[in-house]
Amino acid sequence: MTPLQVTCLVLVLVATVVGVAVFAWGVARIVATIRIGRPLPGRWGPVGPRLATLLREVVLHLRFQRRVWVGIAHWAVMVSFPVLFLTLVSGYGQVVDPSYSLPVIGHLPPVEWLTEGIAWASLVGIVYLIALRQVVRPHRGEGAAERRSSRFFGSSQPQAVFVEATVLLVVAAVLVLRGLEYALAARTGSPVATAWHFPLTAWYGSAWAGAGTTSLETAVVLTATVKILGSMAWFVVVGVQPTMGVAWHRFLALVNVYARRRPSGGPALGPLAPMRAPDGSPLDLAAIEELPDDARLGVGAVEDLTWKGLLDVATCTECGRCQEQCPAWATGKPLSPKLLVLALRDQAAATAPYVRAVRAAGSSDVSGASTADATPTVHRTADGRYPTVTDPHLGMDLVGSGVIDPDVLWSCTMCGACVQQCPVDIEHVDTIADLRRYQVLMESAFPAELTGTFTKLERRGNPWGMPARGRLDWAKGLPFDVPVVGVDVESAADVEYLFWVGCAGAYEDRAKRTTRAVAELLHTAGVSFAVLGEGESCTGDPARRAGNELLFQTLAAQNVEVLTEAKATKVVVTCAHCFNTLAREYPQAGGRYEVVHHTELLNRLVAEGRLTPVDRSADDEAAVPAAASNPAPLRITYHDPCFLGRHNQVYAPPRELIAAIPGVELAEMPRSGSTSFCCGAGGARMWMEETIGTRIGTARAEEAVATGADAIATACPYCTVMLSDGVAAVASSTPSTTSSGRPTPGTADPSGAPAGAHGQGSAGRPAAVGVPEVADIAVLLLERIRPATTD
Repeated sequence: MTPLQVTCLVLVLVATVVGVAVFAWGVARIVATIRIGRPLPGRWGPVGPRLATLLREVVLHLRFQRRVWVGIAHWAVMVSFPVLFLTLVSGYGQVVDPSYSLPVIGHLPPVEWLTEGIAWASLVGIVYLIALRQVVRPHRGEGAAERRSSRFFGSSQPQAVFVEATVLLVVAAVLVLRGLEYALAARTGSPVATAWHFPLTAWYGSAWAGAGTTSLETAVVLTATVKILGSMAWFVVVGVQPTMGVAWHRFLALVNVYARRRPSGGPALGPLAPMRAPDGSPLDLAAIEELPDDARLGVGAVEDLTWKGLLDVATCTECGRCQEQCPAWATGKPLSPKLLVLALRDQAAATAPYVRAVRAAGSSDVSGASTADATPTVHRTADGRYPTVTDPHLGMDLVGSGVIDPDVLWSCTMCGACVQQCPVDIEHVDTIADLRRYQVLMESAFPAELTGTFTKLERRGNPWGMPARGRLDWAKGLPFDVPVVGVDVESAADVEYLFWVGCAGAYEDRAKRTTRAVAELLHTAGVSFAVLGEGESCTGDPARRAGNELLFQTLAAQNVEVLTEAKATKVVVTCAHCFNTLAREYPQAGGRYEVVHHTELLNRLVAEGRLTPVDRSADDEAAVPAAASNPAPLRITYHDPCFLGRHNQVYAPPRELIAAIPGVELAEMPRSGSTSFCCGAGGARMWMEETIGTRIGTARAEEAVATGADAIATACPYCTVMLSDGVAAVASSTPSTTSSGRPTPGTADPSGAPAGAHGQGSAGRPAAVGVPEVADIAVLLLERIRPATTD
């Protein structure tokens, strides 16, 4: 060995020992931090489905379907890490012997082809990702709004640059080494110096073959040394910084995806995860009553998170895709799912050592409930035991201490866009729900508006505070009787469907139109149904999403009892929130039903020919000016309710139903389907005022109006209310026109209610022109089903 080789060998060996040791130290700290979390049973099995899901997610990169080029680039870089690891191992041998190759596989053509192919793909991929980050990242001199619009706002730019530079260095070193290996082999007359063994590097390696053997050997040794030192430097840097998610996610993401809530795939949407006891078991009303008085409900401190919650925050790669999709962040509110996760990650890393120290000292109290009297130093008693101690770092109220701003916590609509977009399966919504549960149940700290909402739910069984006797007022004036379970029919078993009207459908004027329309359509199609009438109560969705789990459990228990007595098995609902709660959350309370959304049922009835929409364009022409004797099709844009689409994957039926209406053209908004923008009502935001930034409903209404649609179709009463108000706000500031030149099928008045809600004309008989009506699909369909009204 030459002096250069000896020096390089010493360097790489020392660097390897230090790098591996520091990296292992980082792994140990991450594991130790995750282990302070509460138990969460069921996340390690069943092994088969979980492994299959993990393999599918990793190989297919399913979360990158809407970012094809980013997905391809990221896949190439990701795959390069395990594939090119063999070149790292080979590099140690090349420091000692520049002609070294791994035994058996060193010159095996398939391995060489894979190595070179992945190396080139990774080089192109990392250059693309570097360029993309430079374009998308916030730039100096930009205004606050422009900087916030970048998904990398708040991400650590230096850390990302370091990781990208390391990948670029290592991949470039691999390709240079392959070229040098070819040149050295050609110089020494080795039979492997052919394009068969160097398919993608021989073309430039041959240009180096004219150099001397000594020069080529020196170049191989130096390049291998640089490659190893670069890799070990990466190990040291990330090992020292266990919160460096942009680097650690390549390891932690595999575990996080494996331990996802749904073993067979799909994001953690739909039902909220149940509130859990300290031992990880789900809590119902009976279990809550048996808890000790000092038990903590929800998540108040980082040690209250489950181990999966702590793994979530450690895994965040800071890509900002959640932030980019968040309706609260997009409308100027302080909530960024990414920044929330990063705050929890940093707090967990800072707090974990204290939690572990107190637990190691034998403390039975790590809640730190009384931090004013906290004793951070642990002393043995006379009998050699450790007393119960507290520490100022333990039990630190994440909201009260300022780690999470209250406006951040309560800005969330729980639309699930963050969870849907996250490539590493972070469960943002469940964490936010647990944070709210602690604030409501333990601290009684929540927005003032919710006080009245909770009281109305407790006393009247609906968030409007209306009396139960008014639950059937929507049916007044219908040309047929609406049967009530227990009054007109003995049980729900006597009809095809129990029609769950919901609080909005019973009390809110705009939602009543939908309720009446669905009832008329079902009656027309010959579908027998009945309602619970005064026996119906709020499903509890507003309470649960606001963090009042006890109130939700109470309402759920009452409703399950009523539904059981009614012998309900098949339920149709018009509210997306009721749909999600009854179908996905009531099984947690023992209620299991076949729940169908009204758009699904109506779509099926149309497909079966039991409802036949007809073209009313001829009727509408009477209201169209002569210049528009050939009116364009009625242009409708559809807004996907978050709790119907993203949370429950019901995307096609509403669109198929719209397409089945003659004379209608569907105009999609830029953000639709799984990337739909929220109306702003979810997460109990329906009952809270928006005082920060732009109203979410107004922002969505602007997007809908910009399509030039004559009508905005919805499939949830919350969306109808929020978008009606939004359209009214848009209309009052910037008059809009529709694309077809025909009168709109309705108009929003200054209060935000469609004209039709006040009996001033029907769809196709507007009170004004230019402002699109916001109406449920059922209302729009009904106008094409029932006989045209004659004046």
